[in-house]
Amino acid sequence: MWRSISWPSIPCGRRGALQLPSRLVTDHDKGFCIWFTGLSGAGKSTIAEVVVEELRRRGHRVELLDGDEVRQNLSKGLGFSKEDRDTNIRRIGWVAAVLARNGVVAVTAAISPYRDIRDEVRGQIDHFVEVFVDTPIDVCEERDVKGLYAKARSGEIPEFTGVSDPYEEPLAAEVRVVTDDREVTASAAQVLSYLEDAGLTHPGPAPRHD
Repeated sequence: MWRSISWPSIPCGRRGALQLPSRLVTDHDKGFCIWFTGLSGAGKSTIAEVVVEELRRRGHRVELLDGDEVRQNLSKGLGFSKEDRDTNIRRIGWVAAVLARNGVVAVTAAISPYRDIRDEVRGQIDHFVEVFVDTPIDVCEERDVKGLYAKARSGEIPEFTGVSDPYEEPLAAEVRVVTDDREVTASAAQVLSYLEDAGLTHPGPAPRHD
């Protein structure tokens, strides 16, 4: 036997538009994308992890899309030609766009060396914050514990960004972080300060709705 179900009353405004209680929709429900870009060893992932931790503390739903992890899982089989790199970035951008549309903060940390594909992804996401982690290549090489730059310079690794393949710096990134003489926390604070000024987050944890 069917039993009727009583649904809670939801007020409607003029013309029958639903009016959801304000407590159900907060600033912390806004999805957006923070796109970290820069050379290998610039500090993208390290800064991104600090930003992610703080945004979660503030009550945001956050997902980190790390370039190396995406390569291993979503983009296995792709090489490092411009075409393959663009395909990889399009995949990251598509996932980030889906997350942002569903109220999640998508934080990406990938070299993404080509300006045109970064701009293409920007056009697909309403709130897109490009963070250029601007670190001199000599500093990146000093930090390179895997010896990737040395292998690239010796020819062991072809098509390596910054050595045998170009990195196209952003022309108008929302945030430019210079990391060669700054602590990670200071760089993360610069990103968070921009997000606050843009109205995408605010200091402190989200209010509880018990």
